[in-house]
Amino acid sequence: MVEQFVGNWTLASSENFDEYMKAIGVGFATRQMGNMAKPNLVISVDDSGVISMKSETTFKTTEIKFKLNEEFEETTADGRKTMTTFTLDNGKLVQLQAWEGKKTTLEREIQDGKLTAKCIMDDVVAVRTYEKGA
Repeated sequence: MVEQFVGNWTLASSENFDEYMKAIGVGFATRQMGNMAKPNLVISVDDSGVISMKSETTFKTTEIKFKLNEEFEETTADGRKTMTTFTLDNGKLVQLQAWEGKKTTLEREIQDGKLTAKCIMDDVVAVRTYEKGA
């Protein structure tokens, strides 16, 4: 159920994110901003099943809208153009991004009332933990 992901989430901790950004090809300056940013993640679902995921930082706000299991073109916060598909797999919201022959997976799940986002590129794994805001 996607409903468990709905809400306002604030980044509480981030492990290995710089290595992950390096692995997906993010340049140094953008990584510096990415490491400093403490994004708010706002997730909502409308009546027709369209999920909105908005990431708000002091630098920029990005928003994607999608339906589960339907591929769409995403422009990521770091400027990559990817073909992206979201699926729900054992309670995890799994985002697969493919671009220029590369693939990365972001697995989001709710654990102990927190949202964890596991970012996987080859053998590099970053974990970002969000806490629910008001």
